[in-house]
This record gives sequence, C-alpha cells and structure tokens, in this order.
Amino acid sequence: MSTHEQDTKNEPQKRVAGILAEYDSPGSVMHAAEMMRDAGYTKWDVNTPFPVHGMDRAMGIKPTPLGWISFVGGLTGGSLGLLMQWWMNGVDYQLNIAGKPAFTLQTSVPVAYELTILLTAFATLFGMFGLNRLPQLYHWAFHSKRFERVTDDRFFITVDAEDPKFNVEKTSEILEKTHPSHMEIVHEIVETSSGGDGASLAFEALTGISSPLGKSKEH
Repeated sequence: MSTHEQDTKNEPQKRVAGILAEYDSPGSVMHAAEMMRDAGYTKWDVNTPFPVHGMDRAMGIKPTPLGWISFVGGLTGGSLGLLMQWWMNGVDYQLNIAGKPAFTLQTSVPVAYELTILLTAFATLFGMFGLNRLPQLYHWAFHSKRFERVTDDRFFITVDAEDPKFNVEKTSEILEKTHPSHMEIVHEIVETSSGGDGASLAFEALTGISSPLGKSKEH
C-alpha cells in the first residue's frame, strides 16, 4: 500500500453536522424562526443573548408540561407524608397519649406539607433538566467561532443535520430567504477509533445528544 493510500485511509471521516445562520436583531431572527416553523423542521433551535418575547410562538413550541410534573410531585409528596404518618402512628407503633387518637389529619399537616414542598422542588428541578435535555455537554455549534457571540450581541438559528427534512442545498436556500448576516455549514469529524465507539454510543443513549467522546468539530 502506498503512502498516499495510507494517509487517505487514516484521514478522519467528515459529515455535515448542521447549518448555522447568524442575525443582527431580535426581529430578524424571529422572522427567520417563523419561516423555519412553517417549513416543517423539527430539529432546530434559536439561540439569543437574552430572552426574546414571543419566540416560543414563533418557533411553534407547545406549552411546557413542567407544571403538571411539579403538580404530580407535590401530590405524591403530600400523599406519602400522610400515608407514612398513618402507618407509623396509627398502625405500626401506636402510643396512648392521654387517650388521644393515634392518627389525626390535623396533626399530620406539618410533615405532609414539608414533603409536598420537597418533592415538588425535586420534580420541578429534574423535570426541567429532563425536558431541556441538560446537562448538554456537547453541541456542534460550540465549535464555531462566530457562535461565541451568542452571549454578546448576535442571534443564531441552528438546524441539525439529523432533522428528517434536512438537505444542505434546500435548507440553505430557505435560510438565505431569511436574509442572515452570515451563514455557515458546520462539518463534523467522526473519529473511527474503536475504543471510543462504545463510550460514545452509551453517552448518546443516556443523554440523547451527540457524544464528545468520539467526535470533534471543524468548520
């Protein structure tokens, strides 16, 4: 095998990770988000340096179920608090104190209340992490130098290559119609080392995001 063939074989494989579109104002990125929503894309996001009012509606995001998750957590905590005290005081270890009932609802309120607050807080915290797919340790857009300004004064739309409707030419045409100040096709370098493949697959299975273990970015 020639040296050229060996070098070609050892070169890392590349694939398109997604498209990054940059905008100068909240109004322009909101208009672009409406066009992406109407185009039917599902794996895309808007990144802004501050919350933009009305962006959820522009992106077509449904109301969050976090409130219901918190409600179920609180209801579970209150119910477990009452059940625990009923079993401990009324069934398992009854104490006769001046002839008073072993279990009453009135005396069980403080403990049940504390467990309601505790499990509501846990459900809200972990529900938020789960719905937002956090912690997100890796994203292909992080390796774009221009994307670093997303925390300063720039607005971005990222379209993931895993979107069912993604096509480099067609998606680029749609984004061009939104008049971005800059557009970038980000390529992903896929490492082929066998040692990291298993860890990468496990990471993606647990988090639902691309693994940084077996991949790096180039733009």
